[in-house]
Amino acid sequence: MNDLHARHRRVLPDWLALYYDRPLEITHGEGRHVWDAEGNRYLDFFGGILTTMTAHALPEVTKAVSEQAGRIIHSSTLYLNRPMVELAERIARLSGIPDARVFFTTSGTEANDTALLLATAFRRSNTILAMRNSYHGRSFSAVGITGNRGWSPTSLSPLQTLYVHGSVRTRGPYAALDDTEFIAACVEDLKDLLGHTRPPAALIAEPVQGVGGFTSPPDGLYAAFREVLDAHGILWIADEVQTGWGRTGDHFWGWQAHDRNGPPDIVTFAKGIGNGMSVGGVIARSEIMNCLDANSISTFGGTQVTMAAGLANLTHLLEHDLQGNARRIGGLLIERLRAATAQDPGVREVRGRGLMIGIELTRPGTDRADPDRAAAVLEAARAGGLLVGKGGGHSTSALRVAPPLSLTVAEAEEGAAILESALRSTR
Repeated sequence: MNDLHARHRRVLPDWLALYYDRPLEITHGEGRHVWDAEGNRYLDFFGGILTTMTAHALPEVTKAVSEQAGRIIHSSTLYLNRPMVELAERIARLSGIPDARVFFTTSGTEANDTALLLATAFRRSNTILAMRNSYHGRSFSAVGITGNRGWSPTSLSPLQTLYVHGSVRTRGPYAALDDTEFIAACVEDLKDLLGHTRPPAALIAEPVQGVGGFTSPPDGLYAAFREVLDAHGILWIADEVQTGWGRTGDHFWGWQAHDRNGPPDIVTFAKGIGNGMSVGGVIARSEIMNCLDANSISTFGGTQVTMAAGLANLTHLLEHDLQGNARRIGGLLIERLRAATAQDPGVREVRGRGLMIGIELTRPGTDRADPDRAAAVLEAARAGGLLVGKGGGHSTSALRVAPPLSLTVAEAEEGAAILESALRSTR
């Protein structure tokens, strides 16, 4: 055990997870690559949990942060803040929500916590609908609605949570149905559920579940849900912490795969917009955002330096069409990985869209998760010079592949080859 690891274990919580048998200290990065303290170079296919969205050490973001830090870093929301207003204006226009208002936080957890506060205050209800296999953050309220046992350390909650079918297409009681039948069955289940409870405040859902292993329903499921929700006055919260800003390739927001009945009432975001800086936020219709009848501020949400980073990063993303790159390179990568794993009896499914790809591992000949192999593949990939993540529902056995959106064809092929070798070596 190296000295830094020993020090980590002495002063930080036991539940603060670290990847790898020999935990990795990343010291610097550039583009799609990072280096560790021993000088080893890695192709980064996880981006600090989907947070380094464009590239490591992106010059435009580095310059914006440096220049803003030389002027002022922080003043709180008690004072006018030009970069915050400018970024809010751009996000409101991009959101698709009419008369949108934006509130900035420091993380996705805090963004989802704020969305829950808004929804329950607006609806005068503490009942929340959430999806099975979901993850929405680490706060007390976010843990209370998380539908993934591995990330839910307590059953205590200020909210009453009811879990809905539909987020995992290939498991559960409706897996054998075709997409149309699957959506219809999930809608009927939602209707039945609402017949047995007091009126909920909102449904919160990730368009593609992140920690859950990059699972998603058929396109249109949440649009079909929306018809039922609207009939009961229930709000729809889209958790776009991992799916926003074009990562899915086909859409700028994940909810746009379910847009037949209009945009969500509330959208939460974080991670990629700051490209590593602590930026999160909530977008909502003005009547919802303005429903609070008590004072509220944010000491660290929307600081000048993080807003400068977000503005520079969003500009780079749009000007270089990184959404289009995610669609093109992601399509190539997922097909390459499907071909590489076609004869592997322990690979149950390669799924995803854009540069958000999951590889679910199971014990050969069964449908049981294989977390041991997932851990072994992570180690083998690291040895080959590639960093990937892992996740999953009943057990952590899905590999998560989510590189920066500026990934090149050559880098996609290099990463796929390393991952193929890592899978082969662990069979």
